[in-house]
Amino acid sequence: MTQLSIRTFGMAALTTAMLFCGSAHADWASSTDPLVVAPNPSNLQLQIQNPPTFRWARHSTNPASYIIEIRSGTTVVKTASATRNWYLPSVALPNGTYTWRVRPANGTIWSDDRGFIISDASKQFVVPEDSDLVKRITGRERPRSLQERMPLYKNWDAALKAERGQYVVWLSNEVIRLAADLPQAKDSDWPLVTGTLQTAANVAQTSAIRSAIQKLSRQLEASSLLYAMTNEQRYLTEAIRRGDEMAAMSPTGPTSYVNQDQATRQIALMLAKSVDMLSTGLDAPRRARWLEIVRVRGQEIYTQLSKSKADMDQYPLDSHGGTNVGVLALTSALVMGEFPEAETWFHFAYRHYVSSLSPWSGPEGGYANGTAYGEYSIDIFLQIWQPLARATGVKMLELPWVNGFLNSFMQFMPPGSKNHLFGDSHESKPEMKFMKALALRVPTPQAKWYAQNLTSGEDPVSYLQGEYPMPVNKVTTTVAPPNSAVFPTIGWAAFHSNMSDSNRTSVYFKSSPYGSFNHSHGDQNSFVLKKGGVALLTESGWYDWYDSPNWNNWYRQTKAHNAITYDGGVGQLITGYRETKANNGKVVSFSDTGAIGYVAGLAEAAYGKALTKAERRLWYVRGSDAVIILDQLASPVPRKFEWNFHTLSPIVADANGNVTVTTQGKSVCIRPISTGQSFEKRAGGLVLAGNVEDHGTYVRTTSATTAEFLMLLDVGCKNLTVQMSTTATGRTLKIGTQTIALPR
Repeated sequence: MTQLSIRTFGMAALTTAMLFCGSAHADWASSTDPLVVAPNPSNLQLQIQNPPTFRWARHSTNPASYIIEIRSGTTVVKTASATRNWYLPSVALPNGTYTWRVRPANGTIWSDDRGFIISDASKQFVVPEDSDLVKRITGRERPRSLQERMPLYKNWDAALKAERGQYVVWLSNEVIRLAADLPQAKDSDWPLVTGTLQTAANVAQTSAIRSAIQKLSRQLEASSLLYAMTNEQRYLTEAIRRGDEMAAMSPTGPTSYVNQDQATRQIALMLAKSVDMLSTGLDAPRRARWLEIVRVRGQEIYTQLSKSKADMDQYPLDSHGGTNVGVLALTSALVMGEFPEAETWFHFAYRHYVSSLSPWSGPEGGYANGTAYGEYSIDIFLQIWQPLARATGVKMLELPWVNGFLNSFMQFMPPGSKNHLFGDSHESKPEMKFMKALALRVPTPQAKWYAQNLTSGEDPVSYLQGEYPMPVNKVTTTVAPPNSAVFPTIGWAAFHSNMSDSNRTSVYFKSSPYGSFNHSHGDQNSFVLKKGGVALLTESGWYDWYDSPNWNNWYRQTKAHNAITYDGGVGQLITGYRETKANNGKVVSFSDTGAIGYVAGLAEAAYGKALTKAERRLWYVRGSDAVIILDQLASPVPRKFEWNFHTLSPIVADANGNVTVTTQGKSVCIRPISTGQSFEKRAGGLVLAGNVEDHGTYVRTTSATTAEFLMLLDVGCKNLTVQMSTTATGRTLKIGTQTIALPR
């Protein structure tokens, strides 16, 4: 679900509460801790996947197992046992309305009933039982990670060469060049014992390790892949050289799990991939040595992930941990049968990974940490999904969530986007090759439109491991995505003048239940305005490193975004850990009539107890290419409220507070419709060298317990005529031929 008709979110929950009111006891399966997994499915929601994954908070006794019961009416259709606080059935459910509940296997107290719906709209995605998967994996000939029955490159037919022959040439040229240019990586390059201590020096070394291991990993994987495709000795020689280099690094040294978990997972995975792809090309002693490194490093990953009875089951919002589970699942599948630990890892990691692919959004897709981290995730996902699908026979890319994930990029990173959106690295330039890679693997008309309109190519390493023919190439028609969408579980919305127009106006809104947790910022009820991919009103600042002084004191702060502050830049609460998730926002309404798009968000929770109301309504009026924003604010004590905005070029203001912004030939004029505020320039934070930023705010002229801002954003500075009138029930605002009803 990416586009909704007019509605107010929360009605489904209210309906369910009436139908399934639960027992009088406290529902133990639901936690008040904002970081604990929420019970799901619930709220009588239609499930996009059949069967769904059932999740619940752990019982306080942390039992050895649970009993889950699924009912249709009063009939029990399924009773199952689960050793962890989730369960993914291996058989699809018939269409119908269901309830489910769970209890500790050694107890009698059931959780409250929760309802859900399975219909023809629920896509079947069935994962066989682990025992069947183990037989399937160990029965596959090597390479397990590559498509079966693919001929050697010299035997490719004309169609195969036409689709991917150029990628072979590109990758071969890269491998040959780096064989001479890529320096050897070794433990002595990194003398610091970093652990988890965040100092500038430690962060720099951690980044250096990550960069070096990524380059080495790519060269090892690329040369191994080319050998598997061509059987040419030069690629085997380079793969052996780089694999030996990687295997020589100490599992307890600077690339250990505790010092750099990204490095240790890459080393384990890439050696496993290379053992699989090089197959009989490796001599027995070297093969055994590489596999021993895989075993040692993989066991450390497993030990860390499984401690305290798999804490990620209870606390899923762990970016590195989620990737590590996926890496462990793939590594185990590639080396299963080589040593007994691999099967243990598989039983621990695989089903968990498939059943909880991303905790950073709900079923409709999206990525709460921002599009930059979503982009990075595509790269990681494809490294895992493609070979894992080959080894297990379960096609990860057919998960319904994946289509929604792609849809979110179409909306928030449409063709021509010049920078990312929301969260860390929002100022960075997107590498659209990753978005294109995802689009090529989703066989829908919209995915084909997206792929065709992204001018970048795909990375050869991922492309040459992709399915042949590419799934999107089987689609015969193209359809542009809708001109608006909402992703309620991450609290993001988008409006576009015309998605098919490269000079489109795009308005983005965020009010997220994830708050400022992890890589997210204190930017609830904020917006971004772009024209032709160029940011006119944007987020500000520069991501130097996680938890840096700049990151804390400006970059994540509300005052660095197009959002509301008070009393000199005081904004939303971004300190703490759990608190950053609880101090959040939410989208409460969304609609699009074609002529007018509308979204509303509530963000008072993000300000703690400082505000009792922080509601922002935003209208995009397509016929006038204009945005109307209404903020209504309330506080227990008088405050001077501020309406902030940021630009990538100088702000020009007249004596009346009307503002003009022109960036790369695109313009917007900001005109206050409300009265009682004045315009001010403000200082900003660190700016990346070579960039320009300017910062403005409209400040209420007096302190008060309530305030309102009503602002017009005139894209193209057309000097629009706006008329306001009062009615018996509220107010109306007329722009061009469109009339907007405003609350009092």
